[in-house]
Amino acid sequence: MMNQRVFALWLACAAQALMLALPVAAQGLRITPQGGATRPATRPADNTPRRADYIVAVVNSEPITNNEVRSRMTQFAQQLTQQGQPVPPGAEFSRQVLERLISEKAQLQLARESGIKVDDGAVDQAEQNVARQNQIDVAELRRRLAGDGMSLQTFREELRDQLMVTRLRDRELESRVKVTDLEVDQFIKERASSNDLSSLELNLAHILVAVPENATEAQVAELKAKAQQFQQRARSGEDFIKLGREATEAGRGTVSGGVVGLRTADRYPPLFVQAVQALPEGGVSEVVRSGAGFHVIKVIEKRRGGLPGATVVQSHARHILLRPSAQLSESAARQRLADFKKRVESGQADFAQLAREYSQDASAANGGDLGWAAPGMFVPEFEDVLTSLAPGQIAEPLMTRFGVHLIQLLERRQATLTLREQREVARNLLREKKLDEAYVQWAQEVRGRAYVEFREPPG
Repeated sequence: MMNQRVFALWLACAAQALMLALPVAAQGLRITPQGGATRPATRPADNTPRRADYIVAVVNSEPITNNEVRSRMTQFAQQLTQQGQPVPPGAEFSRQVLERLISEKAQLQLARESGIKVDDGAVDQAEQNVARQNQIDVAELRRRLAGDGMSLQTFREELRDQLMVTRLRDRELESRVKVTDLEVDQFIKERASSNDLSSLELNLAHILVAVPENATEAQVAELKAKAQQFQQRARSGEDFIKLGREATEAGRGTVSGGVVGLRTADRYPPLFVQAVQALPEGGVSEVVRSGAGFHVIKVIEKRRGGLPGATVVQSHARHILLRPSAQLSESAARQRLADFKKRVESGQADFAQLAREYSQDASAANGGDLGWAAPGMFVPEFEDVLTSLAPGQIAEPLMTRFGVHLIQLLERRQATLTLREQREVARNLLREKKLDEAYVQWAQEVRGRAYVEFREPPG
């Protein structure tokens, strides 16, 4: 099973070919660029061919239909094939997908029972994140969804459901995870001497020139030549993301949604890791073949995470944090921060002064200043938004497990990690690993408490 927290929102649109963590048995979602942008397929796309439907399972009185299972199987099979990974045998695959749907429904039901709500502002933010991860704007995202047969209402409902589950999971797991100094020491020691893929961090971009299932030798040769053309143009310095869009628009391929985001190599398909293992940053791979077609991969960033002397890009930011409460709803907090943003950008207010007066965390005394931070120091959704900003730019209000933030990036720099910073990076990596493990246990607990009735197909 792959990393649980990597399964992000995924889009069934032309811009999405590379699913970097598609576990058929994994649960959950991240609204991040940590993985190409993706959509949760809890409902079949509106254009899914319909057959006589029937209920295959009931989870606490909520049904799961055969069409839901078949639709999800089709989507997962396509993504696994594109990654060059084998699709499980039919009966086993169906069972895994059904178990995933059961677990998802049980978690969503628990989120609703716990009173967790997601307002329209949070859904808007999630939609913007998906668009940004795919290097497009929201209008283009909606156009592609419509072209794929998915209504905007269905897509937003799925985003809302996944956000509810994510908030429940964060709330339930936060107190379960502790990292000791001894564990940090051991982690750094092992990391420094290891050649394990889990210590190699990669940020890749990707183009796929798809090959039809029953393609003739002549067609395969033509498509390989197209892929080689894209590779040569990329190596000559042309913008890789633009080449990916060109491939998509010409009907010859699909782009992964741009830069995927830094993650450990063991969270990429082995085919991709092998293709770039000897490449430096900026390098473009040879054309490689999978069951889906021909791939061209570019290395955006490559490093051994947390090693002594590692050079990273640090960000200097400040924020204003408002914590929703009985007196201040999430929607009201967003509106207040949006007003602060307008006032700062128009020169009517000073960001630091607003932070001193209103921010509800320890940084308030320093005008919201968070100091210099290496990658991995903030929660993923905060870091993803911060990464998208230019120096001086202020983001739209952002909801995390801590509350609603107004973030401004002040500056960036290249820096070598100090010993203290190495330990903080190691601590955060260990914490993420433990959260993954805690999530698996928690998901099993939620699944175990659910009443599930399996139904036989009609005779």
